[in-house]
Formats: sequence, C-alpha cells, structure tokens
Amino acid sequence: MNPFHYPSLAELCRFIVFSALALLHCESLVAQNTQSGEKLFDANCAGCHNFKQDGIGPQLGGLKNAVDRAYLVEFIKSPKAQIDARVARAMDKAKKFGTVMPDFKHLTSAELDDLVAYILEKPAPVVRASSGKVALENPIISSIPQASIALNLQKVMQFPFTNKTQPRTRINKMGVHPITKETMVADLQGKIYILTANNQPDVFFDATEHFKNFINTPGLATGLGSFAFHPEYARNGLVYTTHTEPKNSATADFSYADSIPVRLQWVVNEWTVKDSRSRVLTGKPRELLRVNVVDQIHGMQEIAFNPYATPKSPDYGLLYIGIGDGGAVEKGYPFIARNKNNIWGKVLRIDPTGRTSKNGQYGIPRSNPFVGKDGLDEVYAAGFRNPNRISWTKDGKMLVSNIGQRQIESVYLVKPGKNYGWPDREGTFLIDSTANVNSVYSLPKNDARYGYSYPAAQFDHDEGNAIMGGFEYTGKQIPALAGKYIFGEIVRGRVFYINLNEIREGSQATIHEFPLKLDGQPTTLKELSKASKVDFRIGQDAAGELYLMTKSDGMMYKVVK
Repeated sequence: MNPFHYPSLAELCRFIVFSALALLHCESLVAQNTQSGEKLFDANCAGCHNFKQDGIGPQLGGLKNAVDRAYLVEFIKSPKAQIDARVARAMDKAKKFGTVMPDFKHLTSAELDDLVAYILEKPAPVVRASSGKVALENPIISSIPQASIALNLQKVMQFPFTNKTQPRTRINKMGVHPITKETMVADLQGKIYILTANNQPDVFFDATEHFKNFINTPGLATGLGSFAFHPEYARNGLVYTTHTEPKNSATADFSYADSIPVRLQWVVNEWTVKDSRSRVLTGKPRELLRVNVVDQIHGMQEIAFNPYATPKSPDYGLLYIGIGDGGAVEKGYPFIARNKNNIWGKVLRIDPTGRTSKNGQYGIPRSNPFVGKDGLDEVYAAGFRNPNRISWTKDGKMLVSNIGQRQIESVYLVKPGKNYGWPDREGTFLIDSTANVNSVYSLPKNDARYGYSYPAAQFDHDEGNAIMGGFEYTGKQIPALAGKYIFGEIVRGRVFYINLNEIREGSQATIHEFPLKLDGQPTTLKELSKASKVDFRIGQDAAGELYLMTKSDGMMYKVVK
C-alpha cells in the first residue's frame, strides 16, 4: 500500500482555490483592521501625533521592530501607569515632551488591536538632508524667577462634567454679559454658561441645539471656540460665535488646493437677539465666513472686539479673529501659512455689519493694512502658529499670545501689517520649515532684511508647553497687580506676569511667576487639579478681577486679597 496520497487534478484545483480564498479573506481582515485603526487614529491620536515629524507628541512612524507591541498597547491604555512603573521608554518620552498623554482605557481590546496594527504598518519618515545649521538645545537659558507677591485663590465653583475622563470639562473662555454684567464661560462641548448671583451655571447658549453639523471631536480646541458681544449690543442685539463642523459641511469661503486634505471647517456666525437682557440666546444665526483647515489643531480660538475703542475710533465695532495655521505647517504644507494672500496663521479684522467682502456677508475695513496692496484684505497681522488669545491694554496696546511648536511660547505687541514670523520664525529664533520644524536655530546675520517683528515676551519649553494669554489687571481689589499683564502656561498651570512698562516690540520683557496660595497655604494648580495636564485658562470679570480655571477638573478660582 502506497503511504503517499497524490491528489488528483480536481483536488489540487480545489486546494488552490480554497487557499486563494483564505488568503483573500485574511487580507480583507487586515484591511478592515487597519482601516478601523486609521479611523481610531484620526479620532484619538492625530491631533498630537503624525508619521512625519514630532508634534505635541512623538511621530509614530517606523515603530515596527523597534517597539514591543504589548508595550504599545499598555502605553495607549495608560501612559501614566507605564511612567509610574518606570518603564524607560515611557519616562524618556515624558521628559522630552514635558507632558503626559491621557489614558485611553475606553478603547476596547479589538479597537486597541486595530489601532496598534495601523500604527505599526507606518514606515519611518524620510530623513531630510542636514542644512548644516546647528539646532539649539536650550534656546532660552535663563529661568523664570518667582515674584515677590503671591496670588491668593478662592474657590468659586465647579462646572458640570462633560467628559468621563480628564479633562472633565472643556471650559475655555470667560466673558461678561454687556447688559447684566454677569460672568459667562464657554465650554468647547458647545455650551455658554451664564453664572447666577450664587455662581450657578445656567445655559445661555447650546450650539448642539442650533447647528446640526456641530462637532466637538476629536478635541484639541474643536467645538465652540469663542464668543463676543458687539459693542452696540444694547441697541442692535448682535452676538458672534465660532464653532467647528465636519469637512464638506458647506462650501468654504477660504480653501486651498484639492490635493491637500481637509480635516474640518471653522465657522463664524452672527446672532441677532430680540431681548438684549435675555439670559438665553435665541434667534437664527447668519453665517459670516467658513474656513477649511488641514487638521483639528491650531484653529480659530479667538474672536474679540477692542473694549477700549470709542464710537469715534476707527477700531470701533470691528471684529478681530485669531486663526492659526490649522496644522498645515506640521503636516508638511508651510506655504499655506506663509502666503500673505491666505487666511491661515493670521489675525483678521472685519466689520461684521458691513457687506463689502468677497462673499458679501461682512465688511472690509478700509484701514486694514493690505487693502489695495498685495495681501488678503481681511488680514490685520500675519505670522502666527496659534494666536489663541487677543486682549488690549488701557493705553491702547494690542497683545496676542501665540502657542508655539516645540520650543518657544510668546506674547506679541501687535501692529497692523506686521509679520511675526511663523512658519519661518518661532519667537526670536529661526525655523527651517523645509526640515524639522521642531528645532530652532540662531537668527541669520542678515535677519533684518526679512522684516519680521519679534515678541515682547517669550519662554521656552523648559518652563512650559503652551502659553495661555491673559489680561492687564484693571481691578481694584489687589493694587499690587496694577500695571501688569497676567498670563500663564496651559499644561503645567503656571501663572506669569510682565510689567506693562516693559512691553516693547521686539524687546523681551522679564517674565515673573506668581506663587499661588489657597486658604493661606502654598499650592499649585497641578496639585489642586490632581492632573498631569492642568489645562489652565484665565478670565476677567466686569470689575476687572481675575479668575483661574482648570479644564481638567472644571474648577474656577478667583484671585482675591
């Protein structure tokens, strides 16, 4: 008896067909897994990571055979646990990037498998040839000194939680109702709260009830961005809001080449309120403008009117809009922000009640610096990565805080028509946007020929990861704060000031850090929030008194005597 069985031709054909179908099935499963992983990456990771170069977090290309798969899964579930366990790679990344990634324990095992499969299939980025310049490892050597006076904090309230994990809330901006003088706070999830006399948060506005396409995912400043009341609100009832919608929700007024991806759209709306004293915003919105952005980061975080402009001032009733580069530079499209005829990476100034714009929905102030010249008519100033806050001082200075890439955080004394450098400068340093934008270099000897304007104050990432703009103190309760611009650092929750008399264009004022106290005891916002990322915001009430807010736990503190 022959121990070997030779298959017939029919059996061999069946085997080949079965094997091919099985292979196709396996390939299909892999494709499904990586496709699912890509969606998960876009929703949870893309704001901080890419596969080309470091961003808020490290680039993730080329990890296959370099990082253990099991470690990657555990790290995504809980980075802090890996750091607490003193895993070398986790500790190294935390030290390098100065912050800790939040936990993603809500992802299922299947989702983690898909996400990790997608990450591990990405190749290492192509290393560009060295430019020959030497990157600066510590751009600003001096440390920020402690102030001689401390800020005494008083707990005011805790906002309703809108997230199951940190940050528990997404409270983002404080404002004041122009008629009732009540304090108002916006949450990126879509609500604007108006606080009662007992500091209870009533809902003044809920974007989810008015915009069917409203989104506040995947986070990183997406959602309800900002709000502003027209200076003639008591007479005309006009309020302005900004929010995000998915790509292709409507035709954008500002777009770029079709070959470049669109992640989402930022929208500016005008509301006409029938009863200006109402504690609930009602009415229909009128869309002023819509902007495509490459990514969810560095969007439209600020709109504001100059509070010191009088009816006879050329600035009166003009709306300032801060719009970042939309992640274009980090994603490899620096020309989008660099182009003076583009909207990205700029501070805009428009007349919201006019109709002379290209889309006929707002006006172009004749005094804007590029009207009749080479440049976008709406632009007031250029060269910002993320102009996240705009404020004015009583003597007329316009201050813009700009969140940097990986090295420098800055405050600019902004003047019309000036270029503050991004993506070719970060603070007082050179950026090579054709190579790695995470590195900075000394300015070239012929720098003056480029005509850039430089910050009035700056700090590097030894001190903090992201600046949070603030205000000149105009209150009466704490005379020692008079003459100071008070701002801070988002991630670590540090509170700083510079003296107003030191603010000059291109000459960096000395930054001081306030020690903090609660109930007379020294503390920090990191200790109070018990969070690795504080997510600090600063606000000012109708009387000019200051408030500190922490998104991580939804707390609001007032600065008191």
